[in-house]
Amino acid sequence: MSGRRLELRGMQDSLEASEAQRRQIEAEMASIRNDRGKLEAALLDMTRSVGATEAKVGEAEGRLDALLGSEDAIRRSLTSRRSVIAEVLAALQRMGRKPPPALLVAPEDMLQAIRTSMLLGSVLPEMRAETEALAADLSDLLQLRQSIAAERDALSGDAAKLRADRQHLAALIEARQSALSAAEQALGAERDRALDLAKQAATLKDLIARMESEVAAAARGAEAARRADEARKNAQEATPPDARRKTALAPFKDPARLAPATVFAETKGLLPLPVAGTLQRGFGAPDSFGGAEKGMLIATRTEAIVASPCDGWVAFAGPYRSYGQLLIVNAGQGYYIILAGMDRINVNVGQFILAGEPVAVMGDGSAKTAAAIAIGAAQPILYIEFRKDGAAIDPGPWWAKPELQKVRG
Repeated sequence: MSGRRLELRGMQDSLEASEAQRRQIEAEMASIRNDRGKLEAALLDMTRSVGATEAKVGEAEGRLDALLGSEDAIRRSLTSRRSVIAEVLAALQRMGRKPPPALLVAPEDMLQAIRTSMLLGSVLPEMRAETEALAADLSDLLQLRQSIAAERDALSGDAAKLRADRQHLAALIEARQSALSAAEQALGAERDRALDLAKQAATLKDLIARMESEVAAAARGAEAARRADEARKNAQEATPPDARRKTALAPFKDPARLAPATVFAETKGLLPLPVAGTLQRGFGAPDSFGGAEKGMLIATRTEAIVASPCDGWVAFAGPYRSYGQLLIVNAGQGYYIILAGMDRINVNVGQFILAGEPVAVMGDGSAKTAAAIAIGAAQPILYIEFRKDGAAIDPGPWWAKPELQKVRG
Protein backbone atom coordinates (compact mmCIF):
# COMPACT_ATOMS: atom_id res chain seq x y z
CA MET A 1 0.00 0.00 0.00
CA SER A 2 2.81 2.41 0.88
CA GLY A 3 4.44 1.67 -2.50
CA ARG A 4 1.17 2.52 -4.23
CA ARG A 5 0.95 5.80 -2.32
CA LEU A 6 4.50 6.69 -3.31
CA GLU A 7 3.71 5.93 -6.96
CA LEU A 8 0.59 8.14 -6.84
CA ARG A 9 2.55 10.88 -5.11
CA GLY A 10 5.20 10.71 -7.85
CA MET A 11 2.50 11.02 -10.53
CA GLN A 12 0.97 13.99 -8.69
CA ASP A 13 4.35 15.74 -8.45
CA SER A 14 4.86 15.19 -12.17
CA LEU A 15 1.44 16.63 -13.00
CA GLU A 16 2.06 19.63 -10.75
CA ALA A 17 5.40 20.27 -12.42
CA SER A 18 3.77 20.02 -15.85
CA GLU A 19 0.99 22.42 -14.80
CA ALA A 20 3.54 24.89 -13.43
CA GLN A 21 5.49 24.69 -16.67
CA ARG A 22 2.31 25.24 -18.68
CA ARG A 23 1.42 28.35 -16.66
CA GLN A 24 4.96 29.69 -17.14
CA ILE A 25 4.73 29.16 -20.91
CA GLU A 26 1.29 30.83 -21.07
CA ALA A 27 2.62 33.85 -19.17
CA GLU A 28 5.53 34.12 -21.58
CA MET A 29 3.20 33.85 -24.59
CA ALA A 30 1.00 36.62 -23.18
CA SER A 31 4.00 38.92 -22.79
CA ILE A 32 5.41 38.44 -26.30
CA ARG A 33 2.37 37.52 -28.46
CA ASN A 34 1.97 41.05 -29.79
CA ASP A 35 5.69 41.73 -30.23
CA ARG A 36 6.73 40.01 -33.45
CA GLY A 37 10.45 40.63 -32.89
CA LYS A 38 10.40 39.04 -29.42
CA LEU A 39 8.26 36.15 -30.62
CA GLU A 40 10.58 35.38 -33.54
CA ALA A 41 13.67 35.70 -31.33
CA ALA A 42 12.13 33.26 -28.83
CA LEU A 43 11.25 30.86 -31.67
CA LEU A 44 14.78 30.94 -33.06
CA ASP A 45 16.36 30.46 -29.62
CA MET A 46 14.07 27.56 -28.71
CA THR A 47 14.56 25.89 -32.10
CA ARG A 48 18.34 26.05 -31.62
CA SER A 49 17.93 24.61 -28.12
CA VAL A 50 15.76 21.74 -29.39
CA GLY A 51 18.19 21.03 -32.23
CA ALA A 52 21.17 20.98 -29.87
CA THR A 53 19.37 18.67 -27.43
CA GLU A 54 18.28 16.35 -30.25
CA ALA A 55 21.89 16.12 -31.41
CA LYS A 56 23.06 15.52 -27.83
CA VAL A 57 20.49 12.76 -27.32
CA GLY A 58 21.53 11.16 -30.62
CA GLU A 59 25.19 11.19 -29.60
CA ALA A 60 24.36 9.71 -26.18
CA GLU A 61 22.32 6.96 -27.82
CA GLY A 62 25.25 6.19 -30.11
CA ARG A 63 27.65 5.96 -27.16
CA LEU A 64 25.18 3.78 -25.24
CA ASP A 65 24.82 1.43 -28.21
CA ALA A 66 28.62 1.13 -28.43
CA LEU A 67 28.90 0.40 -24.70
CA LEU A 68 26.16 -2.23 -24.86
CA GLY A 69 27.91 -3.80 -27.85
CA SER A 70 31.18 -3.97 -25.90
CA GLU A 71 29.37 -5.54 -22.94
CA ASP A 72 27.86 -8.19 -25.21
CA ALA A 73 31.29 -8.93 -26.71
CA ILE A 74 32.84 -9.46 -23.25
CA ARG A 75 29.92 -11.65 -22.21
CA ARG A 76 30.37 -13.81 -25.31
CA SER A 77 34.11 -14.05 -24.66
CA LEU A 78 33.55 -15.19 -21.07
CA THR A 79 30.91 -17.70 -22.14
CA SER A 80 33.18 -19.19 -24.79
CA ARG A 81 35.92 -19.78 -22.17
CA ARG A 82 33.67 -21.14 -19.46
CA SER A 83 34.76 -24.79 -19.96
CA VAL A 84 38.50 -23.96 -19.82
CA ILE A 85 38.05 -21.84 -16.70
CA ALA A 86 36.03 -24.61 -15.03
CA GLU A 87 38.79 -27.18 -15.70
CA VAL A 88 41.50 -24.91 -14.30
CA LEU A 89 39.52 -24.12 -11.14
CA ALA A 90 38.71 -27.82 -10.62
CA ALA A 91 42.42 -28.79 -10.93
CA LEU A 92 43.41 -26.14 -8.39
CA GLN A 93 40.72 -27.31 -5.99
CA ARG A 94 41.90 -30.94 -6.25
CA MET A 95 45.49 -29.89 -5.54
CA GLY A 96 44.36 -28.00 -2.46
CA ARG A 97 42.36 -30.86 -1.03
CA LYS A 98 44.98 -33.63 -1.70
CA PRO A 99 48.60 -32.86 -0.60
CA PRO A 100 51.56 -34.62 -2.34
CA PRO A 101 52.12 -38.28 -1.15
CA ALA A 102 55.15 -39.44 0.87
CA LEU A 103 58.10 -40.45 -1.30
CA LEU A 104 59.07 -43.77 0.46
CA VAL A 105 55.64 -44.93 1.64
CA ALA A 106 53.85 -44.87 -1.73
CA PRO A 107 56.27 -44.34 -4.61
CA GLU A 108 53.64 -45.27 -7.21
CA ASP A 109 51.44 -42.46 -5.88
CA MET A 110 54.39 -40.09 -6.05
CA LEU A 111 55.08 -41.13 -9.63
CA GLN A 112 51.50 -40.40 -10.51
CA ALA A 113 51.75 -37.06 -8.70
CA ILE A 114 54.90 -36.22 -10.64
CA ARG A 115 53.26 -37.12 -13.91
CA THR A 116 50.22 -35.01 -12.95
CA SER A 117 52.51 -32.15 -11.97
CA MET A 118 54.37 -32.41 -15.28
CA LEU A 119 51.05 -32.33 -17.15
CA LEU A 120 49.79 -29.45 -15.01
CA GLY A 121 53.06 -27.59 -15.52
CA SER A 122 52.52 -27.60 -19.24
CA VAL A 123 49.05 -26.13 -18.63
CA LEU A 124 50.06 -23.49 -16.06
CA PRO A 125 51.25 -20.83 -18.56
CA GLU A 126 47.96 -21.11 -20.44
CA MET A 127 46.13 -21.13 -17.11
CA ARG A 128 47.89 -17.93 -16.05
CA ALA A 129 47.11 -16.26 -19.36
CA GLU A 130 43.47 -17.29 -19.10
CA THR A 131 43.29 -16.03 -15.52
CA GLU A 132 44.81 -12.68 -16.44
CA ALA A 133 42.48 -12.35 -19.43
CA LEU A 134 39.53 -13.25 -17.21
CA ALA A 135 40.49 -10.64 -14.62
CA ALA A 136 40.89 -7.98 -17.34
CA ASP A 137 37.53 -8.86 -18.89
CA LEU A 138 35.75 -8.77 -15.54
CA SER A 139 37.31 -5.39 -14.75
CA ASP A 140 36.26 -4.04 -18.16
CA LEU A 141 32.76 -5.43 -17.65
CA LEU A 142 32.44 -3.62 -14.31
CA GLN A 143 33.61 -0.31 -15.81
CA LEU A 144 31.28 -0.76 -18.78
CA ARG A 145 28.29 -1.29 -16.51
CA GLN A 146 29.16 1.88 -14.59
CA SER A 147 29.51 3.82 -17.86
CA ILE A 148 26.21 2.40 -19.15
CA ALA A 149 24.43 3.49 -15.97
CA ALA A 150 25.92 7.00 -16.25
CA GLU A 151 24.96 7.29 -19.95
CA ARG A 152 21.41 6.14 -19.20
CA ASP A 153 21.06 8.74 -16.44
CA ALA A 154 22.36 11.48 -18.74
CA LEU A 155 20.13 10.31 -21.58
CA SER A 156 17.09 10.34 -19.31
CA GLY A 157 17.82 13.93 -18.29
CA ASP A 158 18.36 15.06 -21.89
CA ALA A 159 15.18 13.31 -23.02
CA ALA A 160 13.21 15.11 -20.30
CA LYS A 161 14.69 18.45 -21.40
CA LEU A 162 13.84 17.64 -25.02
CA ARG A 163 10.21 16.96 -24.11
CA ALA A 164 9.97 20.23 -22.19
CA ASP A 165 11.63 22.21 -24.97
CA ARG A 166 9.32 20.71 -27.59
CA GLN A 167 6.31 21.65 -25.49
CA HIS A 168 7.64 25.20 -25.20
CA LEU A 169 8.34 25.37 -28.93
CA ALA A 170 4.83 24.11 -29.77
CA ALA A 171 3.36 26.96 -27.71
CA LEU A 172 5.55 29.50 -29.50
CA ILE A 173 4.55 28.13 -32.90
CA GLU A 174 0.87 28.27 -31.96
CA ALA A 175 1.29 31.90 -30.86
CA ARG A 176 3.04 32.76 -34.14
CA GLN A 177 0.42 31.11 -36.32
CA SER A 178 -2.56 32.52 -34.41
CA ALA A 179 -1.16 36.02 -34.88
CA LEU A 180 -0.90 35.39 -38.63
CA SER A 181 -4.22 33.60 -39.21
CA ALA A 182 -6.79 36.32 -38.68
CA ALA A 183 -8.64 35.39 -41.90
CA GLU A 184 -8.83 31.67 -41.15
CA GLN A 185 -11.78 31.02 -43.49
CA ALA A 186 -9.99 32.53 -46.50
CA LEU A 187 -6.84 30.68 -45.50
CA GLY A 188 -8.74 27.40 -45.47
CA ALA A 189 -10.10 28.03 -48.97
CA GLU A 190 -6.61 28.77 -50.27
CA ARG A 191 -5.27 25.63 -48.60
CA ASP A 192 -7.91 23.56 -50.40
CA ARG A 193 -6.98 25.23 -53.70
CA ALA A 194 -3.30 24.44 -53.10
CA LEU A 195 -4.11 20.75 -52.50
CA ASP A 196 -6.09 20.64 -55.76
CA LEU A 197 -3.15 22.14 -57.65
CA ALA A 198 -0.78 19.62 -56.05
CA LYS A 199 -2.89 16.80 -57.49
CA GLN A 200 -2.78 18.37 -60.97
CA ALA A 201 0.89 19.43 -61.12
CA ALA A 202 3.14 16.83 -62.77
CA THR A 203 6.45 18.34 -61.61
CA LEU A 204 7.73 20.60 -58.85
CA LYS A 205 8.41 23.33 -61.41
CA ASP A 206 4.80 23.12 -62.59
CA LEU A 207 3.56 23.13 -58.99
CA ILE A 208 5.51 26.32 -58.17
CA ALA A 209 4.27 28.08 -61.31
CA ARG A 210 0.64 27.09 -60.64
CA MET A 211 0.81 28.11 -56.97
CA GLU A 212 2.25 31.55 -57.68
CA SER A 213 -0.22 32.26 -60.47
CA GLU A 214 -3.43 30.71 -59.09
CA VAL A 215 -3.22 30.96 -55.27
CA ALA A 216 -3.47 34.48 -53.87
CA ALA A 217 -1.25 33.88 -50.82
CA ALA A 218 1.52 32.32 -52.90
CA ALA A 219 1.20 35.10 -55.46
CA ARG A 220 1.55 37.70 -52.71
CA GLY A 221 4.65 35.93 -51.45
CA ALA A 222 6.16 35.83 -54.95
CA GLU A 223 5.39 39.52 -55.44
CA ALA A 224 6.92 40.33 -52.03
CA ALA A 225 10.06 38.41 -53.04
CA ARG A 226 10.24 40.33 -56.33
CA ARG A 227 9.83 43.69 -54.57
CA ALA A 228 12.43 42.72 -51.95
CA ASP A 229 14.91 41.79 -54.71
CA GLU A 230 14.33 45.12 -56.43
CA ALA A 231 14.55 47.16 -53.21
CA ARG A 232 17.74 45.36 -52.19
CA LYS A 233 19.28 45.99 -55.58
CA ASN A 234 18.54 49.71 -55.34
CA ALA A 235 19.81 49.84 -51.75
CA GLN A 236 23.02 48.04 -52.62
CA GLU A 237 23.78 50.50 -55.39
CA ALA A 238 23.58 53.30 -52.82
CA THR A 239 25.44 51.44 -50.06
CA PRO A 240 29.24 51.57 -49.68
CA PRO A 241 31.03 48.23 -50.27
CA ASP A 242 32.17 47.98 -46.63
CA ALA A 243 28.60 48.27 -45.35
CA ARG A 244 27.41 45.67 -47.89
CA ARG A 245 30.07 43.21 -46.71
CA LYS A 246 29.05 43.76 -43.07
CA THR A 247 25.40 42.99 -43.89
CA ALA A 248 26.36 39.92 -45.92
CA LEU A 249 28.34 38.48 -43.00
CA ALA A 250 25.40 38.84 -40.57
CA PRO A 251 22.29 38.36 -42.71
CA PHE A 252 20.17 36.80 -39.93
CA LYS A 253 20.81 39.27 -37.11
CA ASP A 254 17.42 41.05 -36.94
CA PRO A 255 14.63 38.66 -35.84
CA ALA A 256 11.97 41.28 -36.67
CA ARG A 257 12.92 41.52 -40.35
CA LEU A 258 10.10 41.15 -42.90
CA ALA A 259 12.36 40.46 -45.88
CA PRO A 260 15.78 38.84 -46.38
CA ALA A 261 18.58 41.16 -45.25
CA THR A 262 20.75 40.12 -48.18
CA VAL A 263 20.42 38.26 -51.47
CA PHE A 264 20.38 34.48 -51.28
CA ALA A 265 23.47 34.13 -53.49
CA GLU A 266 25.50 36.00 -50.85
CA THR A 267 24.59 33.60 -48.04
CA LYS A 268 26.91 30.84 -49.28
CA GLY A 269 28.68 29.18 -46.36
CA LEU A 270 26.27 30.77 -43.85
CA LEU A 271 23.04 28.74 -43.90
CA PRO A 272 22.14 26.43 -41.00
CA LEU A 273 21.06 22.91 -41.84
CA PRO A 274 17.33 22.40 -41.31
CA VAL A 275 17.69 19.34 -39.07
CA ALA A 276 20.22 17.37 -37.03
CA GLY A 277 20.88 13.93 -38.47
CA THR A 278 23.10 11.74 -40.61
CA LEU A 279 23.77 12.37 -44.30
CA GLN A 280 22.61 9.30 -46.26
CA ARG A 281 23.04 10.51 -49.81
CA GLY A 282 24.41 13.78 -51.20
CA PHE A 283 23.73 15.88 -54.27
CA GLY A 284 24.96 14.20 -57.46
CA ALA A 285 25.27 10.73 -55.90
CA PRO A 286 23.82 7.85 -57.95
CA ASP A 287 20.12 7.46 -57.22
CA SER A 288 18.16 4.22 -57.37
CA PHE A 289 16.87 4.83 -60.89
CA GLY A 290 20.07 5.10 -62.90
CA GLY A 291 20.37 8.87 -62.55
CA ALA A 292 21.98 11.34 -60.16
CA GLU A 293 20.50 12.66 -56.92
CA LYS A 294 19.04 16.19 -57.29
CA GLY A 295 19.08 16.84 -53.57
CA MET A 296 20.41 15.43 -50.31
CA LEU A 297 18.87 12.89 -47.93
CA ILE A 298 19.30 13.17 -44.15
CA ALA A 299 18.21 10.52 -41.63
CA THR A 300 16.71 12.20 -38.56
CA ARG A 301 15.41 11.34 -35.12
CA THR A 302 11.74 10.58 -34.63
CA GLU A 303 9.75 13.83 -34.35
CA ALA A 304 12.83 15.94 -35.07
CA ILE A 305 12.16 19.66 -35.50
CA VAL A 306 12.77 20.97 -39.04
CA ALA A 307 13.87 24.60 -39.34
CA SER A 308 13.98 26.77 -42.43
CA PRO A 309 17.54 26.99 -43.77
CA CYS A 310 16.95 30.48 -45.19
CA ASP A 311 14.73 33.56 -45.21
CA GLY A 312 11.89 33.42 -47.71
CA TRP A 313 8.22 33.15 -48.50
CA VAL A 314 6.28 29.87 -48.38
CA ALA A 315 5.29 28.99 -51.96
CA PHE A 316 3.71 25.63 -51.10
CA ALA A 317 2.97 23.61 -47.95
CA GLY A 318 1.20 20.26 -48.03
CA PRO A 319 1.28 16.68 -49.31
CA TYR A 320 2.63 16.10 -52.82
CA ARG A 321 2.81 12.76 -54.62
CA SER A 322 5.53 10.47 -53.20
CA TYR A 323 7.36 13.34 -51.48
CA GLY A 324 5.17 13.19 -48.37
CA GLN A 325 4.64 16.56 -46.73
CA LEU A 326 6.36 19.09 -48.98
CA LEU A 327 7.48 22.64 -48.22
CA ILE A 328 8.72 25.04 -50.92
CA VAL A 329 10.35 28.33 -49.90
CA ASN A 330 10.86 31.21 -52.35
CA ALA A 331 14.24 32.68 -51.34
CA GLY A 332 14.22 35.35 -54.07
CA GLN A 333 16.24 35.85 -57.27
CA GLY A 334 14.80 32.65 -58.74
CA TYR A 335 16.06 30.46 -55.85
CA TYR A 336 13.71 27.93 -54.24
CA ILE A 337 14.37 25.61 -51.29
CA ILE A 338 12.47 22.31 -51.18
CA LEU A 339 12.04 20.27 -48.00
CA ALA A 340 10.14 16.98 -48.12
CA GLY A 341 9.40 13.90 -46.02
CA MET A 342 8.04 15.66 -42.93
CA ASP A 343 5.05 14.43 -40.93
CA ARG A 344 3.42 17.84 -40.47
CA ILE A 345 4.09 21.43 -41.54
CA ASN A 346 3.31 24.38 -39.25
CA VAL A 347 3.61 27.38 -41.60
CA ASN A 348 1.15 28.72 -44.19
CA VAL A 349 1.45 29.55 -47.88
CA GLY A 350 2.54 33.15 -48.39
CA GLN A 351 4.07 33.43 -44.92
CA PHE A 352 7.53 35.02 -44.58
CA ILE A 353 9.83 32.79 -42.54
CA LEU A 354 13.32 33.31 -41.13
CA ALA A 355 16.41 31.15 -41.36
CA GLY A 356 16.39 28.86 -38.32
CA GLU A 357 12.64 29.25 -37.73
CA PRO A 358 10.70 26.00 -37.04
CA VAL A 359 8.57 25.05 -40.04
CA ALA A 360 7.81 21.32 -39.71
CA VAL A 361 8.16 18.13 -37.66
CA MET A 362 9.44 14.76 -38.83
CA GLY A 363 7.44 11.56 -38.26
CA ASP A 364 8.53 8.18 -36.95
CA GLY A 365 9.55 6.66 -40.29
CA SER A 366 6.43 4.52 -40.69
CA ALA A 367 5.05 6.63 -43.57
CA LYS A 368 7.44 5.83 -46.42
CA THR A 369 8.35 8.52 -48.95
CA ALA A 370 10.11 7.85 -52.23
CA ALA A 371 13.38 9.08 -50.71
CA ALA A 372 13.12 6.68 -47.75
CA ILE A 373 12.20 3.73 -49.97
CA ALA A 374 15.08 4.49 -52.36
CA ILE A 375 17.67 3.94 -49.62
CA GLY A 376 15.71 1.37 -47.61
CA ALA A 377 15.63 3.57 -44.51
CA ALA A 378 13.69 2.61 -41.40
CA GLN A 379 14.06 6.05 -39.78
CA PRO A 380 12.55 9.36 -40.99
CA ILE A 381 14.32 10.86 -44.04
CA LEU A 382 14.37 14.59 -44.84
CA TYR A 383 14.89 15.44 -48.50
CA ILE A 384 16.49 18.83 -49.28
CA GLU A 385 16.74 20.33 -52.74
CA PHE A 386 17.92 23.76 -53.93
CA ARG A 387 16.66 25.16 -57.25
CA LYS A 388 17.71 28.13 -59.34
CA ASP A 389 15.42 29.16 -62.21
CA GLY A 390 13.80 25.71 -62.20
CA ALA A 391 17.01 23.62 -62.24
CA ALA A 392 18.39 21.67 -59.27
CA ILE A 393 21.73 22.97 -57.93
CA ASP A 394 24.24 21.67 -55.38
CA PRO A 395 23.27 22.94 -51.88
CA GLY A 396 26.73 22.09 -50.50
CA PRO A 397 28.33 25.55 -50.90
CA TRP A 398 25.53 27.21 -48.89
CA TRP A 399 25.88 25.28 -45.64
CA ALA A 400 27.91 26.62 -42.74
CA LYS A 401 30.90 24.26 -42.60
CA PRO A 402 30.61 23.13 -38.94
CA GLU A 403 26.95 22.37 -39.59
CA LEU A 404 27.83 20.16 -42.54
CA GLN A 405 30.31 18.24 -40.41
CA LYS A 406 27.64 17.67 -37.74
CA VAL A 407 25.09 16.31 -40.18
CA ARG A 408 27.58 13.78 -41.48
CA GLY A 409 27.51 12.22 -38.01
